[in-house]
Amino acid sequence: MIAELRKIGMSDLEARCYLTLHEETNLSGYEVAKRVSVSRTNVYAALRSLTDKGICRVIETEPILYDAVPIDQLIKLMKSDFEQTSKNLLEQLKPTPQISNSFYSWRGTEEIQLAIRRLIANAKKTIVVDIWSEDLHWVEGSLLEAEKLGVSITVVSIGEAYTTLKNVISHHRSEYWNEFKSRKFSILCDFESALLGSFGESYKLTAIETNHPSLIELLQNGFYHDLVMETIVHDFKDEIVKKYGENYETILLPFKEYFNEN
Repeated sequence: MIAELRKIGMSDLEARCYLTLHEETNLSGYEVAKRVSVSRTNVYAALRSLTDKGICRVIETEPILYDAVPIDQLIKLMKSDFEQTSKNLLEQLKPTPQISNSFYSWRGTEEIQLAIRRLIANAKKTIVVDIWSEDLHWVEGSLLEAEKLGVSITVVSIGEAYTTLKNVISHHRSEYWNEFKSRKFSILCDFESALLGSFGESYKLTAIETNHPSLIELLQNGFYHDLVMETIVHDFKDEIVKKYGENYETILLPFKEYFNEN
């Protein structure tokens, strides 16, 4: 809970003081200090800061008592402030025309999570995600939120995916797939922007964000291929297995050397 409160602008000590007052109202600074096991000087500074931010309220008695503003009221206030600030920024900071297509690099868990959430949150019509089933948790929450807002979501999963998302194409994963050292993923939003990267213990977590038309078209073609193949396999599975093998072995065998590199 402290981590969540820090996300809305509280310091670690401010969050601890707020939680203490949330659980027990009308406490003096001395009583708060006892409960959080921090010096009174630091606690009084934290309480003054919380009061200045409108997060705590003061009862003018002797000694002075403190009370937490109810969390629902605090959240509504912050939402209102954020919406007004967002409106002002959008009105005053017009988007700069983009001169050329670009590639942006992201490294590490936090950076990539933020990039994923931002791209998905800004999608207007469609999102196509190609990802291994064990990595679906990276995008699932943001995709579910986008789906609620009316964005069409399709997930192409390598391996069986267990999710409440509406449109999921699951590809059977043979033992051959387990030899891969990295697990690629891609997120294509509105067929205009994309994020591509890899998960895996042997590689540093990195991703590339781009709007380059060649890569957008490549991902778009891959999606069309998945849709066509999914339909064909669904309708003619027995005939395909009989002619080409369970995992298209007779088709792939002549090109086996192309698939040995991980």
